Amino acid sequence: MPLVQLFVTCLTDSFFPETGEAVVEILQRLGIDMDFPADQTCCGQPQFNAGLRKDAKEIAKHTIKAFERLPQSLKTSEVLPDIVTPSGSCAHHFRHNLVELFEGDTEWYPRAEAFGKRVYEFTEYLVDKLHVTDLGAAWDGSLTYHPSCHTLRGINVDRQPRTLLQNVKGATLVELPNAHECCGFGGVMSVEHPELSAEWLKRKISNLQSTNAPTLVVTDAGCLMHILGGLKRQGKSQRVLHIAEILRNS
Repeated sequence: MPLVQLFVTCLTDSFFPETGEAVVEILQRLGIDMDFPADQTCCGQPQFNAGLRKDAKEIAKHTIKAFERLPQSLKTSEVLPDIVTPSGSCAHHFRHNLVELFEGDTEWYPRAEAFGKRVYEFTEYLVDKLHVTDLGAAWDGSLTYHPSCHTLRGINVDRQPRTLLQNVKGATLVELPNAHECCGFGGVMSVEHPELSAEWLKRKISNLQSTNAPTLVVTDAGCLMHILGGLKRQGKSQRVLHIAEILRNS
């Protein structure tokens, strides 16, 4: 049975464990075995974005070492397994920011580069690696999709989640106006520039309202948390769900 390692992300682990459970359930249905390094933590992107490069390096080293350790059954394997994460944001950080962090470091640069090449965002892994575009999922009602900034522009993943959603039986996929615009979370941007973040969130929610879709689908827990919080504060009834929760529904 093929094996992947799951980087579940700190936001998923802390606030949306059902997303992680959905990812595991889907991959196991597809015959994929899972390894979950128990000492994984945050990916370190908030520290990187805030300019705390020393802290970001320490987190990166910890993560790389955690995912270089293999289960006993794979100790003799020369090929490390793919790493799947339900977050385009973390995937982008691992692929692009780690090599920047360790540029010129003869020990850690090659390890960071090798680690980044193993990382797949969840829908990217399904479509591009497993060549799965229809999971037999079903959903009664309209869905609209918000492409997270790092997923869309950072790792160029857009076709994959849209293809998977288009194949959900019973669902009508409604285009979100100005879908490419940031929701306002932006990692530390929502902390450093709260007024700007709040205005972007208002625009995103206004565009969501115009679709009349009761459910917004995202690929990143940061966007999920930010938009869901805005909806609740405004007393809106729409739900926000990670795409894995849609795809496991049958």
